[in-house]
Amino acid sequence: MSALDIEAIRSILPHRYPMLLVDRIVELEQERIVGIKNVTINEAFFAGHFPDYPVMPGVLIVEAMAQVAGVLVLKQIEDRDKKLVFLAAIENAKFRRPVLPGDQLRIEMKVGKRKANVAKMYGQATVDGAIVAEAEVLCKLADKESAEAL
Repeated sequence: MSALDIEAIRSILPHRYPMLLVDRIVELEQERIVGIKNVTINEAFFAGHFPDYPVMPGVLIVEAMAQVAGVLVLKQIEDRDKKLVFLAAIENAKFRRPVLPGDQLRIEMKVGKRKANVAKMYGQATVDGAIVAEAEVLCKLADKESAEAL
């Protein structure tokens, strides 16, 4: 498996603007994935976070990490159009430095443990080779029909 462009990502993830936070997948293996998020001043969140010092919210960096992990999980499922991946837990999240407009976030996620409907993923986000964030995310796979009943 190799790179995925935005159209391929959109065919896998259900997210859309303004919540789709993955622009490209540059590496895709069985247990590892690397995604790119290009951070621009046009992001909706910069209007309020913070107007005089635009910083990407940490929670959205973790969301981008979870979306990259979700691509890996969903890409390996044949009936993925009938599934959703939910973020079930975030552990050991650390933020090392601010992510600013113009930065390119490189997100690498690795599978730690995987069961039938749950995957624990470990990862870090970097900008120009410097770690800006790291976290463990627990992704839970659910049927779309069951999720709609919630």
